[in-house]
Amino acid sequence: MTSTVAHSDSISVIATADPAATARELSPIFAERANRFDETDSFVAENYAILRDAGLVEAGVPRELGGGGADIADLAEMVRVLGRACGSTALAFSMHTHQVAIPAWRWRHQNATAVEPLLKRVASERLILLSSGGSDWVGGSGTAVKVDGGYRITARKVFTSGAEAGDLLMTGAVVTEQDGSRSVIHFAAPMNRPEVKIIQTWRTLGMRGTGSHDVVIEDLFIPDSSVAFSRKAGEWHPVFQIIATLAFPLIYSAYLGVAESARDIALDLARRKPVSPYGLELAGRMETALRTAQIAHRWMLEIAARNAPSADSVNEVMIGRTVLAENAIRAVELSLELAGGAGFYRCNGLERRFRDIQGARYHPLQAGPQAHYAGAIALGQPVATVY
Repeated sequence: MTSTVAHSDSISVIATADPAATARELSPIFAERANRFDETDSFVAENYAILRDAGLVEAGVPRELGGGGADIADLAEMVRVLGRACGSTALAFSMHTHQVAIPAWRWRHQNATAVEPLLKRVASERLILLSSGGSDWVGGSGTAVKVDGGYRITARKVFTSGAEAGDLLMTGAVVTEQDGSRSVIHFAAPMNRPEVKIIQTWRTLGMRGTGSHDVVIEDLFIPDSSVAFSRKAGEWHPVFQIIATLAFPLIYSAYLGVAESARDIALDLARRKPVSPYGLELAGRMETALRTAQIAHRWMLEIAARNAPSADSVNEVMIGRTVLAENAIRAVELSLELAGGAGFYRCNGLERRFRDIQGARYHPLQAGPQAHYAGAIALGQPVATVY
């Protein structure tokens, strides 16, 4: 694993085992340019180049396979630190980070030797992995037609964060059998293939620098040997228990970092004027909301650290996801009130963070489906339906 010492845009590399420490050293660079990416709707490509040079791409790969050996808690702290500096960089990079952390966990805890080639390539080639989870989830999307030796894939994957920097899109497509039954095959789509194109669609309220464009796949051949596994479409599969338990503490670290930075800005602005009783109340409510989000995140990490993905662990992590999202959003709203009129000026940074934090609403399981899932667990009902 590596750390960095930053001199303007140049990076010199020194050895360390702490990805969060590396992120802290990079944060001033990322914070300085965050507004530019936001205002121009441009992908944080320059930041990705630095993350690669700094060794953070392979941070989650086991040491035995050439990586940094960071666990989920280490990686979450790295993403949280990045989120304080640039929400877009943190959120986009969390998608790569969890796509590495999941096979690394399977290698450590399930003796999944089949993932070794991918993890070794991430470490040696510093590959960027993309997630299509925002457009797939349990139901799947796109079509896979069986042909001799493999499948022909046609699909449009939305919310593909970091698309312009990606090397492999970790995705799936739906196979419809003659009897009408549907299954989902999972595979990695090489982003450099001519059948794979990025469509520039990402013009959004917040997280504008994530480059979460649509990726269109047109008649891409995937050989049978490249299919990682298949599952029944529309039903929970054990892989989703792993994904939900491990990925969401990482993804929501980005939003926690955004909320924490908003709190710091608001306190700085509030201290520049006389503090009223109402200001004290606003500060206290903001602190309470933020602390609730932090506690929820710690709970998510505790569940992940048990290394026992299950329907129950999904429930606990998704409860944490909802509590974190609601309170992180509320903390940022209160930061604007506490800052007063100064918070309304874009130059002070709260406006961007207010927009960025709204993204916490949209990842699965959203509040309604999450409550449905929690209710099913509480009442002993099946959870094997699409959420």
